[in-house]
Amino acid sequence: MKANLKLHQVIHTGERPFSCDLCGKSFSRKDHLKQHHLIHSGVKAYSCDQCGRAFTHSGNLQKHLVTHSGIKAYSCDECGKEFTEKANLKLHQVIHTGERPFSCGLCGKSFSQKNHLKTHQLIHSGVKAYSCDQCGRAFTHSGNLQKHLVTHSGIKAYSCDECGKEFTMKAKLKQHQVIHTGERPFSCNLCGKSFSLKISLKRHQLIHSGVKAYSCDQCGKAFTHRGHLQSHLVTHSGIKAYSCDICGKTFSQRGHRNTHLRIHTRHDVYCCEQCSKEFTTDAKLQRHMFTHTEGRPYKCDLCEKTFKSPHYLRRHQQIHTRKRLYKCSYCEVCIYIVIILA
Repeated sequence: MKANLKLHQVIHTGERPFSCDLCGKSFSRKDHLKQHHLIHSGVKAYSCDQCGRAFTHSGNLQKHLVTHSGIKAYSCDECGKEFTEKANLKLHQVIHTGERPFSCGLCGKSFSQKNHLKTHQLIHSGVKAYSCDQCGRAFTHSGNLQKHLVTHSGIKAYSCDECGKEFTMKAKLKQHQVIHTGERPFSCNLCGKSFSLKISLKRHQLIHSGVKAYSCDQCGKAFTHRGHLQSHLVTHSGIKAYSCDICGKTFSQRGHRNTHLRIHTRHDVYCCEQCSKEFTTDAKLQRHMFTHTEGRPYKCDLCEKTFKSPHYLRRHQQIHTRKRLYKCSYCEVCIYIVIILA
């Protein structure tokens, strides 16, 4: 029909004379505007019999039903990944081009897809509308909440072929597998330290910022990461739930127990080349190495006393702050008390 031809030709002119009064979005055809108005009405008259998901348009329901069929008729020529819908294939193909045309006006981060940008912008809003009924943790996206809920199930369906370690999420398994490759592609611009994961680099960079937003209510010690604070709080409880099977020594943290085991297993023990003294971690060895040097490069700004290591300097600086550590004889809880001089 000639009328259909005219409707089609509007596409090539680029004209969009029909605009929505509620959101300003414009359309080339009046019927498209009417379809769009259904979104604002909130009416979703078409629902899926299999999963209950509802849609404003029958066409969207028909597309959705394909996902239940299991048929993936559209495949990517680059990587072979298959999709149930052609639109999803097109969205995926942008990944291979490397283009990221959608950028965030607040932080500058760019994305290959517009919906990814919209999802990202929720982070800046600070709104976390989806909370976990079991632990109270809140999320900006429902998808993140669904992933989190798996951690409470205790089911670890993904295991590493190299070491057998199990994970609740596939993404966590992929992150772990990088450890076995030995690759560390993410390096810090300030100190040169490299990491296997990008998130590990971001966490490390907080150290250089000097920001320690998580502080202990009992002793005042501050940490850059919330997880470190949680681990530290166990030391105040007096509970030492992790014991060494060989000598019986107990520890408040599993990591400390595992580090201690190296003494017995002789695995990954660090030895000083000058005096043959052995250490369970490289950090302890490096601290020890200062004892063999003549230099004292770390100086106190208040009294100009010098030290061989930053560890000893920090211990010394507590003298000037008049902050002393007292241990309770009943429960072994340590408390800092600031002494105010008259």
